Amino acid sequence: MRAVVYRTPGDAQTVLEEMYLADPEPSSGEVRVKIAVSGVNPTDFKSRTRADALPFAFQIPNQDGAGVIDAVGDGVDSSRIGERVWVYHAAFNRPFGTAAEYVCLPAIQAVPLPDAVSFARGAGLGIPFLTAHYCLFENGPVQNQTVLVTGGAGAVGNAAIQLAKANGARVIATVSSDEKAELARLAGADAVVNYRSNDAKAQLQTAAPDGVDRVVEVALAQNLDMILPVLNPFAQVVTYASDNVPEALYMRPLMGGLVTLKFMLVYHLPQAMLDQGIKDITALLTDGFVSVLPEHHYPLADTWQAHKAVENAAVGKVLIDVANA
Repeated sequence: MRAVVYRTPGDAQTVLEEMYLADPEPSSGEVRVKIAVSGVNPTDFKSRTRADALPFAFQIPNQDGAGVIDAVGDGVDSSRIGERVWVYHAAFNRPFGTAAEYVCLPAIQAVPLPDAVSFARGAGLGIPFLTAHYCLFENGPVQNQTVLVTGGAGAVGNAAIQLAKANGARVIATVSSDEKAELARLAGADAVVNYRSNDAKAQLQTAAPDGVDRVVEVALAQNLDMILPVLNPFAQVVTYASDNVPEALYMRPLMGGLVTLKFMLVYHLPQAMLDQGIKDITALLTDGFVSVLPEHHYPLADTWQAHKAVENAAVGKVLIDVANA
């Protein structure tokens, strides 16, 4: 099979190389997926650049993707052959990610993809939607609550808006441009605030006259001063990205507001939480999921360019068309 690999951590253009490998065979409890589209997330380039990121002789990058099951291992029903699926955590603690023509992984990590949802859309589900789901629902339902999503035009933020709206919440999003504001609105945001505006804090207070109950947070240190005035008592803030939070800087106002501050990393979620997320994501897909994010497509040979696009904060979803390589 054709695959893109790296043997040492480093710059995408330097370390990512295309090569031929033997087609993998599924082990017991696994399926093999013929990848149509591979999705690229920030976690993929961050893993590639970490000095401790390569416990294997080589690594095929990318956690997310979509395609068709074409083989199954022992213990997996053969009726799954031919099934359209989206996959998640493909390269987590494994050397084989989705930047390849085939990937083998546990059958539970290959989730049925409705016929109406394209492989490109499916390849954008895993990391963003599972992350957003936990941030929203770890503390229970959001129906009739006000949810604030910072970075509402990012992959996780956009997923959070859609999931929150589908579950009966009022959603406020923050963005950094008019283009991103439109993406947040198309996803379903009831109000959008440009956090770069001089009066962003006042705009947010106007948008949330009754306060905010949940926050899906992408940049805690940058945004905490802005969001503190709108947090209701017992509000929950869940942050899924790191941006060098000053230690103890905001402890007093958080304590006074009885605010719960949580951190999460999607790879460490227990399977029961992942399963609930998958159930709710599937319901969203079945009800007519519409992705509003622009798509940026690259051939397999240009995987390094796809990684660079994500590193440079491309607006939209970065995808690798493996089947068309």
